[in-house]
Amino acid sequence: MDKRFLVCGVMIGLAAMLLGAMVHGWLLRADYLAHAELYRTPEEANARLGWIVVAYGLIGFTMTWLFRRLYADVRTRARHGLQFGLAMALLSFVPWHLLAYVGQPLPFGLMTRQVIFDLIAMLLLGRMLVWLRPNRAPLTLPE
Repeated sequence: MDKRFLVCGVMIGLAAMLLGAMVHGWLLRADYLAHAELYRTPEEANARLGWIVVAYGLIGFTMTWLFRRLYADVRTRARHGLQFGLAMALLSFVPWHLLAYVGQPLPFGLMTRQVIFDLIAMLLLGRMLVWLRPNRAPLTLPE
């Protein structure tokens, strides 16, 4: 684990947290409030806020780690980031929302919006990984 890995992991984790807040705290807020009886109270949720930080930290560092392994070539393109983001979404958020839909009496429209917005967020995170280039060699001074 080098400095570039740490920086990329933190940046992706923070970006994922920001996108999650935009999607679930802003875009879907009205939907969640309409079904508030299915979720924890705000007090209970706030008491567990630290777990959100842990979860998004895991997302950031795991995505960075997998990207470095799957795209060892430094010359990655935007499409590689989009492909990676799509794979991560299909592996994580999409099945999770489908399973939650089965287990909770949430409307189909809400689940669809969750899937679409989280899919877009993962595509953006994949694209951001290409921009951050976690495989790039460190800069050195000329001799």
